[in-house]
Amino acid sequence: MNRDDVLARLRDGAPLDLLVIGGGIVGAGVALEAARAGVRVALVEARDFAAGTSSRSSKLVHGGLRYLAQGRIGLTRASVRERDALMRDAAGLVQPLRFLLPVRRGDANGRRRLGVGLALYDALAGRRTRQWHDASALLARAPVLDAGGLRGGWSYLDARVDDARLVLRVLAETHDLGAPVVNHVRVESLSRGAAGVDGARLRDMLGGASFTVSTRCVVNATGAWADALRGSIGRAPVLRPLRGSHLLLPGWRLPLAQAVALFHPRDGRPVFALPWEGATLAGTTDLDHHDDLEREPGITRDEVDYLLEALQHAFPSLGLVDADVRSTWAGVRPVVRSGRTVAPSQETREHLVIDEDGLITVTGGKLTTFRATALQTLRRAARHVPALGARRPRADILAGVPAAAAAALERVPARLRERWLGRFGARAAQVLAAARDDELDTVAGTDTAWAELRWACRTEAVAHLDDLLLRRTCLGLLLADGAAALLPQLRPIAQHELGWSERRWIEECSRYRALIARCHGVPQRPASTARAS
Repeated sequence: MNRDDVLARLRDGAPLDLLVIGGGIVGAGVALEAARAGVRVALVEARDFAAGTSSRSSKLVHGGLRYLAQGRIGLTRASVRERDALMRDAAGLVQPLRFLLPVRRGDANGRRRLGVGLALYDALAGRRTRQWHDASALLARAPVLDAGGLRGGWSYLDARVDDARLVLRVLAETHDLGAPVVNHVRVESLSRGAAGVDGARLRDMLGGASFTVSTRCVVNATGAWADALRGSIGRAPVLRPLRGSHLLLPGWRLPLAQAVALFHPRDGRPVFALPWEGATLAGTTDLDHHDDLEREPGITRDEVDYLLEALQHAFPSLGLVDADVRSTWAGVRPVVRSGRTVAPSQETREHLVIDEDGLITVTGGKLTTFRATALQTLRRAARHVPALGARRPRADILAGVPAAAAAALERVPARLRERWLGRFGARAAQVLAAARDDELDTVAGTDTAWAELRWACRTEAVAHLDDLLLRRTCLGLLLADGAAALLPQLRPIAQHELGWSERRWIEECSRYRALIARCHGVPQRPASTARAS
């Protein structure tokens, strides 16, 4: 994705059929399906691709067992089917993950009740994955679990993902189909003609220049920010922004081979701990987010305490404390407001697609169902772009990897080959071709190869250091202090591939360290609380 070339194509004045605003998973899905339909589509993102909710999720591709408990059978059915399709089409990126669900004496959700729910969950997916384990068998699978009162537990299947890499793969396929895709381009205003919204004035946030594009239809896929764009044409808010926060611990400190689903001892909410990228992820909270959406979200002290309380209750022998947390992140979910006075966890996760005078807003929903959401959005857009309604969608979510591209990776270690085919698809062979002799080695303590860093700098529209370390790779989350120890080794790669001067490198490092401290660390306790404890 050569950014200058993409901007030149956008500025050429040729009218679009569809302008997609928002480079998260939903916007990426809409752009890919539109490009597959053969219409002239472009996507712009105000910050970096996946910089919002789509890189700050729970890293799960799942059917939503708790949504089933709330009676949302249609949402769960769509989710489990899309989950299975993603495991098929993005193998190596979307990976099967078995969950354990412990059952203890006195639990409100006992063996039978949970078993009925899991039977329905499996039925919606069309295959059986659930299995009951007695206490000894469950402890053999997760020895760090508290054995007190344990009667046994269920296991069932879902999947995990590197969420930002999924977005990048979808966008790469969109780009390969000829659609302009560009980050750090903000919408300054929408234009309206006799038929409604018919264009936008855009600003290149890196170069500073503004320009206009005309289009038959605009898709507002800005997630939690959707109401701001809707407000520019006089529409009232429809979203209830909710924050979900997470902890990441070293795998050795909370060793799990399978995910563990839990009910929080304080309020009974479902939380989880799962193995992810060699570490252990714990989440999530569900709170109203009242902060300015233009400010990067971060976890609060209360959320840290809440999640640690759940871990300490489930794994008491480990003695987990603040110092065990390697990184944190918080994402703001674009949840559609129900209008009812309910707790955040009780709000629907159904998505919303509305056409307001040529501005089609798609928001809400789940990462897992992004393709189904995209197709519904394009069906709505077909009123403005008839060609979108004339083509039957393909069965695959992501394109298969050509045999020649897969064969080119034969000399790559099997684990790395699977990883690259999942993350880069048909481009995996190009990643290998770009690698230098020692760059198939992985960064210590991770599965990330040095070649991935060079490839990202060369081809994946990296504009800032956090683009590289938090989204093109997740090294800034997996390694201590945001992977600060890697910066000296990374400097020659970034300077060579991105053309950064020494001054620019120093500025980027300073900016990145401040972001890690503000948004991905563990907030300190207030001084009075710390003294009291």
